[in-house]
Amino acid sequence: MTDDVQASLQILAVGESAYQRIRTDIVFGRLPPGKKLKLDQLKANYGASVSTLREILNRLSSERLVIAEGQKGFEVAPVSIANLREIAALRQLLECRALEQSFRAGDVEWEGRVVAAHHRLARMEERMARGDRTSTEEWKQYDWQFHQALISACGSKMLIDTHAAVFDKYLRYQMIALSYRGEIAAREHAELLESALRRDAEEACEVLRRHVSGGVEHALATGTIG
Repeated sequence: MTDDVQASLQILAVGESAYQRIRTDIVFGRLPPGKKLKLDQLKANYGASVSTLREILNRLSSERLVIAEGQKGFEVAPVSIANLREIAALRQLLECRALEQSFRAGDVEWEGRVVAAHHRLARMEERMARGDRTSTEEWKQYDWQFHQALISACGSKMLIDTHAAVFDKYLRYQMIALSYRGEIAAREHAELLESALRRDAEEACEVLRRHVSGGVEHALATGTIG
């Protein structure tokens, strides 16, 4: 491998790493809505060149996580009640479709993934219920992994990828509101597990709609989303 090729691969790796870090910081609220994204500061924080950062911010703009303001630069996308409700409705639509397909096609390996993912989530929810809020991001990652496991046998990469993008936008609102519904959400997760093991997609979709709608209303009740 030539030095030029190695250098190009290194640049690509740095760019992908910076993209993932910036995206994660937006989703988890470390870069809050409306924050101006100044290239010099991003360069210092994420270790990527200005040209690479412009590409990253344009990519995030296409995902609607960043707003491009023409000559004014970039800022983190704002939030709104209407947008949250729209994202939640889209998540319900996509996830229910994926659940139906996954429940039909899932095998024993799929069941194992679902059970393992729920076990991790349930243990984290027990910690949260005891008042431990030191691992909020880890809790939401386990939440994501459980919902991802439920739909992982749906057989459609496009559906999984589209759902993942919508889920991240929904998660962003949850992190901004720091919304935790305690025993109610934990019970709904247990009901989703039971529905999966029975392959009862109709019941699972009913639980999911209640789960997402409840999360939206709880987040709005915090008053952090206007």
